[in-house]
Amino acid sequence: MASNEPTDARATLRGGLPDRYLTPEDLVTMFSLPSVETVYQWRRKRIGPPGFRVGKHVRYDPAAVRAWVTEQAALEDTA
Repeated sequence: MASNEPTDARATLRGGLPDRYLTPEDLVTMFSLPSVETVYQWRRKRIGPPGFRVGKHVRYDPAAVRAWVTEQAALEDTA
């Protein structure tokens, strides 16, 4: 039996992408960091979660941030 519900074209185009990517400000809030400069330092030193540029803005995939947190917890457990 075929469904008569219209498909959401945006969902098809998104193809599993998150509804919203995180901003550096989101990371400041999530991790209670002193400032957004800390996030930018992490990025420059390549020690924080991987981010990517969208024009002049940096964004973070929530799944990549989650994976980074899990990795940090695992490193701390082995130390």
